[in-house]
Formats: sequence, structure tokens, C-alpha cells
Amino acid sequence: MNDRTVYQSISRKHLITVAPDASVFQAACVMTRSQSGSVLILDEEGGPIGIFTERDLLTKVVAKSLDPASTPVLAVMTRNPFTVPPEMSVCDAVQLMKERRFRHLPIVAPGGKVVGMFSFRDASPREVIDADDMAAHMDEVTDVLA
Repeated sequence: MNDRTVYQSISRKHLITVAPDASVFQAACVMTRSQSGSVLILDEEGGPIGIFTERDLLTKVVAKSLDPASTPVLAVMTRNPFTVPPEMSVCDAVQLMKERRFRHLPIVAPGGKVVGMFSFRDASPREVIDADDMAAHMDEVTDVLA
């Protein structure tokens, strides 16, 4: 099994962020320019207050006929996103993402500062297979103990 951490695996070390007062249109433009499926919204100390994803754009803006130019990202972002520590294994992160249906996980260091964004595509095919194997094993254990 591979022991890479989420921080070691991220391909993009710089964060894709927008200010809390940015419009959805501005956030979508930043995501498009950076070829990223998400953008983080951070507080003054660099801690995550929200994440805005392609899914949020589709389900909270487009499907509700909101105007992207006048809708603040703060109104439609996912607040208090689930975060992981830098030392979490990729296998554990992939398993978590599959269980909770996430595609992006902010990596937060002790002290609360975001140091990166783990994306499902940062995992190798082997790590995805290992996560699936681990999930299947946990299901078997749960069945035995039930």
C-alpha cells in the first residue's frame, strides 16, 4: 500500500482563492483560468470559510436561475468545508471523498491555515484501488461484527 500523504500528492501547491465579496461570475472566471473545479474562500488568517465548486455553480446558481454577476459567492458557497490534515494518507482521503461524495478537500495545517487543496485527480490509480480495497475490507469486518 502507498503511504503518500495528501500534501505530498498535490500537483498544485498554490491555492485558488477568491475574496468573500467576489461574485459567482468572478469565481467561475478564476476557476476557468486556473483549470480548477473549485475555489476556496478564506478568512483574513488564511483559514477556510467556504468552498465554491462546479457542483455549487450548477445546483445553487444555474438551476435556480440566479444571476452570476450579482450573486455573491458567499451566498452560495459550501460553508465550513470538511478539511484534512497534511499528513493524512491519500488512501484515507480517497476513501473519505468517496463516502462523502467530495471531489476536493482543503488541507489545513495545525493552526488552521490552508496549505493546499487535495483533488481526487491527485490520487494515483493504485491509491484509488487501495482505497476501494480498504473500504471493501471494512464492510466485511462490519458484517462479521454485526
